[in-house]
Amino acid sequence: MTIETEKIIMGIDPGTNVMGYGIIKVLGKKAEMVTMGVIDMRKVSDTYLKLGRIFERVTGIIDSFHPDEVAIEAPFFGKNVQSMLKLGRAQGVAIAAVIHRDIPIHEYAPTKIKLAITGSGSGSKEQVAGMLQRMLNIKDEEMSKFFDATDALGAAYCHFIQQGRPASQSSVKSWKEFINKNKERVK
Repeated sequence: MTIETEKIIMGIDPGTNVMGYGIIKVLGKKAEMVTMGVIDMRKVSDTYLKLGRIFERVTGIIDSFHPDEVAIEAPFFGKNVQSMLKLGRAQGVAIAAVIHRDIPIHEYAPTKIKLAITGSGSGSKEQVAGMLQRMLNIKDEEMSKFFDATDALGAAYCHFIQQGRPASQSSVKSWKEFINKNKERVK
């Protein structure tokens, strides 16, 4: 008899004004949402105070929910260098908080998260939120008004999906390649 162990995965969507977080509980091949929300720093004007607040809040969320692993969304590459620098700092501080608590962290590109959740790497934030609501059976009143929270939940769910996928499936680029690599599975 196999005993299924419970795993808690935290997702983070980095931001300097609003940072999203989402927590899922995994038991075997099933996942359910525990919580999602945002760290709202729009009223904090000092950049360094924002970074300190990110560290404190991420550490506090970790201490409250005790995640086994963390998935963080990688910053997308925009044209505004200053925005990228600020976002990179916020992500770095969140990563430092996770490392400070000795938790394994995994980074996923936004397109990989969208692909895992919606089936398209160019899916919209609304599509990601809608798919997560359906897949995790989230009630309307539990949905966040911030896409930062659902994006973070998407990072956690993407990590859950990636863990259950054998490398041979995730590394193929076409159906033909998949069939060639999995002849014993395809009849």
